[in-house]
This record gives sequence, C-alpha cells and structure tokens, in this order.
Amino acid sequence: MKYQYNTKEELEAFISSHWNEVNDYLDQNMMSLPTPIYSSVDIRESKTKFAPVDMNIYPAGFNNLCLMDLDYSSRVFKETIHSQFSQLEVKKIGIIPESHTKNLFYLDHLAFLQKSLSDSGFEVYFIGLDEELFAEESALTLMSHSKFQIEIYKGQIKEGVLWAGEHKLDLAILNNDQSNPLNVEWDILKTPVVPTPRIGWFRRQKNEHFKIYSEVVADFSNKFSINPDLLMAKFETIEGVDFSKKEGLEELGQKVDQLISTLPEKSKVFVKASQGTYGMGISVVGSGKEIIEMNRKNRDKMNIGKNKIKFTSVIIQEGVDSMLKYDDMAAEVAIYLVGGKSVGGFVRANSSKDAQENLNSRGMVFKKYCISEIKQDNDFQAKEAVYSVIARLSTMAGAIEIKNVL
Repeated sequence: MKYQYNTKEELEAFISSHWNEVNDYLDQNMMSLPTPIYSSVDIRESKTKFAPVDMNIYPAGFNNLCLMDLDYSSRVFKETIHSQFSQLEVKKIGIIPESHTKNLFYLDHLAFLQKSLSDSGFEVYFIGLDEELFAEESALTLMSHSKFQIEIYKGQIKEGVLWAGEHKLDLAILNNDQSNPLNVEWDILKTPVVPTPRIGWFRRQKNEHFKIYSEVVADFSNKFSINPDLLMAKFETIEGVDFSKKEGLEELGQKVDQLISTLPEKSKVFVKASQGTYGMGISVVGSGKEIIEMNRKNRDKMNIGKNKIKFTSVIIQEGVDSMLKYDDMAAEVAIYLVGGKSVGGFVRANSSKDAQENLNSRGMVFKKYCISEIKQDNDFQAKEAVYSVIARLSTMAGAIEIKNVL
C-alpha cells in the first residue's frame, strides 16, 4: 500500500497540523472500550521512527511528574471517575498498593498518586490486601524517601464491600501488578476495582499486547495514510523456552537472526520475557549466536522474574536506537495517561548504558518532563504531540487486552 506520510518528519508535521482530528479518532475508538483508569507507556525515538517498548496498566512513577502535570492529572482523574462511574456517588477511594513497602521511591509514588486523587476532591486511603504485610496491627505507618507519611490500612471485605479501617470505600484503584496474584475473591466484591485485577502479570503477556498494538496501528495508519513502520518496533514471538534447561534456545536464536536480517546493519534486538516487569528478563543481543551461547548468569537473569515468575514466553523486539540525550546520557520518554488521555511524563536516562541498550536498569535517573509547560509556551510541538498519540494508541491496545480478558 502507498502511504502519504512515509518519513518521521512527515509524521510529526501531520500530527501537529491534524491534532484535533487525530485525537477525535482516538476518543471515538476508546469510548466503547474498558480504558484503564491510568497507564504509562515507555517510548523510544530513533532517527527514523517512534516506538512504544512497554505499557503498564498499574503504573508506578507519579513522583516523577512535574507539579503542573500532576495538577492536570487531578482534573482528568475527576472527569474520568465521574464519567466512568456516573451511576455511583464516589467520595472515598482506596488505593491497593504493591507489597514491596521497603521501596522508599515507590512510597514517594504512592504519596503523589494520593495527592493527585485528593486534589480531585476525593478522600483517598491506602489498603493492603496482602495478609503478610500485617502482623497484629490493623495499619502500617511508613515514611517515603521524600519524608511523606504513608498509612496503609489492613483492607477488610464486609458483605462484599471494601473498607479502610472505619471508612467504607466507593471505589478501589489497583496499583499492584499482581505478578504474584493477591489472595482475594474478586467475584464477591461489590466495590468496583479498576483497572481490573484480572489483567495482572500472572496472566498478561507482552506478546499479546504488541500483537494487538500492531493491529491498532494498522487501523490508525490506514485511516490517516501513515506508514505503520514509523509507529512501532518490528517483533517476533516464541513460546516454550526454558533458559535454565537450555530448551528452545536454538529456535530462539534462529528467530533473532531472522528479525536482525530485516533491520539496518549493526542493529541489535531486545529479547524480553513476555511477562517481565520492572525492567527484568531483558537481554540485548546482536546475533542469535549470543542467545545460544548465553552464559549461566545471563540465562538465570532471563529465567525467573519478579515474585519468582518462570519465564517461558519471549518477545524479540527491534532495538530502537534512541537518539534522545539528557546530560549526554542515552534517554527515553515515559508518558502517563489517565482515562486514556496523556497527562504528563518524564525522561529516563542511564549513564551506564548506550543508545541501543535497556535504559530501565541499574544506573537510571529521571528528569521531569513538563508537558503542561510546553503546551503553554508552544501549543503541541511536534515531538510531544507524537509521544502523546503513540501512548494513546498503546493504551488503546491495553484496553482491548482488558476487553478480551473480561
């Protein structure tokens, strides 16, 4: 098929000049989907394309948003909750966090997520549904990295309703990716829980997400005559790999070489565990031979992830050579969304990695990326507009994943 927009520069110019039309299309398509209440999307930008490389349905990192973006997120949370739960009178909201409460930066994130929702006009409480968090006490009081006090109530379910201490909750927001499923009978709950607990990493697969994303991009590209290669990384998938027993590595190596043969010279690919999270289960290689001859240490890294998930499904993804720099470090962008609308983001940079490597790893730093400020000064600059559209397309793919599960 011949496309009208075939280069990155043409794509940027098109999205900037057709901003309202593009977003109307996204709004219309998301309207009929169970769009997650919040999400985040990691985006790489090379000299020739943009590509989402990860999409989180239970995002951490609200502490990395600038305050103007956080203020904007409050307004969008209010609109989204009133729109999605118009039949309810939502006043009290519970946030169900991860169980790793010793991560002080994660506690910072919780504090800022609570602030965003509180500034929307809701009463917001943290509730732990992991019994192991609590001994005899009915609440935990913790101090975050930035010295915010976080109080987590032991969540109770009474006649199907969630309670935080003496507070009856109207809505619960799940912020636990459930790589280790919470021991909760979700079916008996009358209190709505969003995003659905049925899409955690115990079930979710990157393979499925990027397959759906490629279909979403195909429809979008046909609608606006855009070359879809400008909006995504090429990928292959493989099932039944066992890194500890070296099973399936020959076939994986062959698929790595097949994908590399379609890419420019000296390209690398990301070999990712399909259920990996927190930047775990990722290797960057330049040939199938590197996979087949992988040493024990690297095979162990690819074998088991967060909460001892055993990796057996793998996605091989084109390594998008990041052209972004921050303080001379290779960098990538993370965009945050509420109700499928982009509300802000940050730049992730890493001094110990180059532009072809995994930046979501030891050595990374975060720079606040104030999209609200950019909008004020120069409405919809090309880059920010494109990042927003790609993040929305990726979140639409996430909404279709949720629809398929439900």
